[in-house]
Amino acid sequence: MFVWEREVPDLTTTEARAALSRGTSSDPIYRMVRDALAGRHPGGGTLLDVGCGVGEIWPHVSDQFAHYVGADVMRHEGLPVDVEFHSVNLDTGQVPLPDEFADVVAAIETIEHLENPRSFARELTRLLKPGGWVVMTTPNQLSLLGKLGLLLRNEFPAFRGLNYPAHLTALLEIDLRRIAGECGWSDVSITFSGKGRFPGTARHWPRRLSRWFPRLLSDNVLVVGRKR
Repeated sequence: MFVWEREVPDLTTTEARAALSRGTSSDPIYRMVRDALAGRHPGGGTLLDVGCGVGEIWPHVSDQFAHYVGADVMRHEGLPVDVEFHSVNLDTGQVPLPDEFADVVAAIETIEHLENPRSFARELTRLLKPGGWVVMTTPNQLSLLGKLGLLLRNEFPAFRGLNYPAHLTALLEIDLRRIAGECGWSDVSITFSGKGRFPGTARHWPRRLSRWFPRLLSDNVLVVGRKR
């Protein structure tokens, strides 16, 4: 008797796991980053996007910077050819750029893909000029969706099934604050995307509700801090 077996992709390499993301996030996340920088970064200088994917953050913030540089484990198809790109395996190496390279360093939906989030945060800090800002986003485990997943399935939705092992490390808001403190960041702030899925469906909460209860009804969280 013939039994058909579904081919399971090899996800043992960082490159294979990165390819699953297709190098993209969502507009609410990019808007969250844009808004976080709007009241902090004075404008001009260099934005270093670590885990840049296809560079979708750049159209949202290009008016705030003079130069954009991307780094990732692979150059994703769709990253504009004129973008300065540096290849790096963030689990095993450093971004091949000098200390204090950028005015702002961003890591959008990247830290959850890595084995050592604290080492990664220290690397972002190394790359940042004194007085510059670092911005990181990651799935929000304190959302209603995340809490129900943990209660009913004993695992966070963003880290179960097909999301693993592309998503490796689940971080809570308190973890992000602790990491920021360990890296010596000042003026640390946490914000939420204001958009989240209704549990068990593909629908999203009404925007008004998400604004009233951002931590509970947002799929993503952002931490921003300044290098002393």
